[in-house]
Amino acid sequence: MSNIEIIKATVNDIDQLQHIGRQTFLETFSAGNTEENMKKYLNEGFTVGKLTSELNDKNTEFYFATLDNSVIGYLKVNFGQSQTELQDDKALEIERIYVLKEFHGKAVGQMLYDKAITIAGDKNADYIWLGVWEENPRAINFYRKDGFVEFDKHIFKLGNDEQTDIMMKLKLTKNQRQEP
Repeated sequence: MSNIEIIKATVNDIDQLQHIGRQTFLETFSAGNTEENMKKYLNEGFTVGKLTSELNDKNTEFYFATLDNSVIGYLKVNFGQSQTELQDDKALEIERIYVLKEFHGKAVGQMLYDKAITIAGDKNADYIWLGVWEENPRAINFYRKDGFVEFDKHIFKLGNDEQTDIMMKLKLTKNQRQEP
């Protein structure tokens, strides 16, 4: 898997972003949710208009994991007022790390995560935070192994279903942050 590249997505990549976003979300969550709720969320959360707005937001960045010019996963990070909840200028939110199911266990998610750590360091963030569905033990364990700790919970609405996300954070060390 040494041919994997992490590249920044732009508005010109909107079709690829919409496709990978919908496909990975469906693969990740369809087994634990109704078809109706999945369809509603996918139709509202991954519109070209919504994604274009997010790509144009100076406090949001998307990155693709590519293999032989095919997108196999992606990362979405938010800063400042674009964070979904905390909106702390000294924090970075990982809103999404998703990888196609066929590439699970091949370190693609770790590469995207490492990119988020690098971005947080470049932004001189004190910590990284995220929300992860309480019914997703694979993701919870992934973040725990990297040192994230639970600090709160919030509601994530998937279609008409209110679900609980565990909020987790990782305090960054001086080595991970850029020194002034």
